[in-house]
Amino acid sequence: MIYKKTGFLTVLLLIFTFTSAAAQNQLEFKHIFSDQFDTKDLQQVSWIEEGAAFTHLKDNEIRAVKAASGATQVLLSGGDYKVGSDKEKLQIKGYEFSPDERFILVKTNVDRIWRRSTKADYYVYDRKKDSLRKLTDKKDKIQYAHFAPAGLKVGFVYRNNLYVKDLIADKEIQITHDGKENKIINGSADWVYEEEFSFAKAWFWSPDGQRVAFYRFDVRAVPQYTIPLYHGPDQKYPEMLTYKYPRPGEANSTVKIGVYDLPSDSIRWMDVGAEHDQYIVRVDWTASPDTLAVRRMNRLQNKQDLLWADPLSGQTKIARTKKSGTWIDENDALTFLENQPGYLFFSESSGYNHIYWSSMDGGQMRQVTRGDWEVTRLVGYDEKQRRVYYVSTEESPLERHLYSIRLDGSNKKQLTSREGWHDVTVGSDYRYFIDQYSNAGQPPEYVLQQVGTDEARKLLDNEKVAQLKDKFGFPDKSFHKIKLKRAGTLNAYMIKPDDFDSEKKYPVLMYVYGGPGSQTVTKSYEEGQRARWHAYLAQQGYIIFSLDNRGTGARGRDFEKQVYKQLGKFESVDQIAAAKYLANKTYVDENRIGIWGWSYGGYMTSLVLGKGGKVFETGIAVAPVTHWKFYDTIYTERFMQTPGQNPNGYKQSSPLQYAENIQADFLLMHGTADDNVHFQNSVELVEELVQHGIEFDTHYYPNRDHSLVGNNTRKHLYREMTKFIQNHL
Repeated sequence: MIYKKTGFLTVLLLIFTFTSAAAQNQLEFKHIFSDQFDTKDLQQVSWIEEGAAFTHLKDNEIRAVKAASGATQVLLSGGDYKVGSDKEKLQIKGYEFSPDERFILVKTNVDRIWRRSTKADYYVYDRKKDSLRKLTDKKDKIQYAHFAPAGLKVGFVYRNNLYVKDLIADKEIQITHDGKENKIINGSADWVYEEEFSFAKAWFWSPDGQRVAFYRFDVRAVPQYTIPLYHGPDQKYPEMLTYKYPRPGEANSTVKIGVYDLPSDSIRWMDVGAEHDQYIVRVDWTASPDTLAVRRMNRLQNKQDLLWADPLSGQTKIARTKKSGTWIDENDALTFLENQPGYLFFSESSGYNHIYWSSMDGGQMRQVTRGDWEVTRLVGYDEKQRRVYYVSTEESPLERHLYSIRLDGSNKKQLTSREGWHDVTVGSDYRYFIDQYSNAGQPPEYVLQQVGTDEARKLLDNEKVAQLKDKFGFPDKSFHKIKLKRAGTLNAYMIKPDDFDSEKKYPVLMYVYGGPGSQTVTKSYEEGQRARWHAYLAQQGYIIFSLDNRGTGARGRDFEKQVYKQLGKFESVDQIAAAKYLANKTYVDENRIGIWGWSYGGYMTSLVLGKGGKVFETGIAVAPVTHWKFYDTIYTERFMQTPGQNPNGYKQSSPLQYAENIQADFLLMHGTADDNVHFQNSVELVEELVQHGIEFDTHYYPNRDHSLVGNNTRKHLYREMTKFIQNHL
């Protein structure tokens, strides 16, 4: 299968070896898509009863669990209610409690729009009356319904306009009226904000529930992109999907921030400055309903102002300004305190991302955490104990652990200890937290831990999956520190066949992503089809290898941001150097090293094949960017500036520039309806390959987006990649 350039006797011996191994429980191709290897999780955890209990979604039921005793109660079973015109059982896809926890807002019949945006039907369940009613009588599905923090009101978005429903008066108020598709968006993010600033819901209740702050996007000047959709032989002409997609140097949306005041039924617009070519990256209410925090960033994303906005007058003043010689990473670490008025925020001014406290007037400031490691998440602040909870890389860039520390930076406590990855959900009163723990070899388990004690209770494990992994002989993942010239020490992992023999030579398939701030090398459990495919290939006799090149995350500001204005340069140098490093290993066949990746990883694969010469025998690029001028404004200009400001950087970073030098066997794959990395990227690369006489293989997937899912698509993609690897590596 994977063997080539061998003699007849060798082939016979290998066939015999494979047949013997197959008699054991080895992975087959079909197992890559088998749900028996899928892990279970605690879905949609929410804390209630002031942290004394938590809820989660299981088997279409919302279940409440007492933290102290573990006693469980079903609060709502979807099977008990029939909804919609077809009177089908209610399928609970999301939920939220009212402030008094009497009502539950239930999300169902969800339609996905882009990566984070959805439309759905919403119902309100009254726990006291055991009754269910639809939130609104709108003809179409709505978006982002959310309870007010005080009073029984729900806000939502419908057809690009913002509404508030008063549940007591059973009255609906329309806040905005100018929303129109591909023109004005109120309360929802436009495509590029959603994709690159990671939010879709773009409206926010004030702490007292009397005001609503919201984004208004004017997208009329943003260039449109059109994607043809094909619907079979009965359709003579393709349907055209047209949406707003700003490319580097082109116009973005003009963004305004409004505040609607319920008592006066009026909107006041906040003064975010005269410059329209900018970003409003975050909007947060402070602890007071009289002050709105607005974070404004210039287009190059190297300067950010924190503004205090007066919701009554619309006037703003600058509270703090961040500047960078490269770019500023956006995050949500803005937490407002009550017992010591001020706020917590992130800064990497020390060279590593850390938590700082500032008074509201900026007159006082202190660094809360410090060290040559990164805080990756600010979990929250316990007002009673005056302790900050956060997750960091202090143990290792490959791990995540939960800590707490006093606001003055003293008395730090590590609250998780097992080596690996801890993803935590902390109770509202900070007495308990749920620890989702995994490591490279262990599937996730969920443990309820009482803060400050050793008392813990296992809530869920994936022991059956762990047993299946053992049964089918999943190979282990080992971690390495690789020293490369000019790059220093880089983190990597390797998966070897279980019957690995250091006296033999093996082909290597490198897996790459490599984008700014990313990581593929972590001591966390890798879920899904890609992980199973790697295990399957390892059992077929391949070594799987992945390296976090320069520019990746969790290793500090300077390590990540050295790629500024030259994406792909250091990353490709490191991946090529890693391949040469592997080629010098006695157990590696230097003539059989391949590489593959998806999205940024597809970009990296295309780039290193063109720059690496004969280092690589094979490469597979899935949905690659092939020139940064084809990608979106926010992501690209953050790292590369505009094409007019950095023309040489754009040229040198493009795989199109090096396509004529590709000597490896090359497979290119893309979905024709990819809204993120447009199919045009691969079309342009194909043109370069054709014009330079470079042989390659390609598969395109009609009407499939960046994730390449739907019907038989994923199975076909992995089957073709498997055959390509077996035939060419």
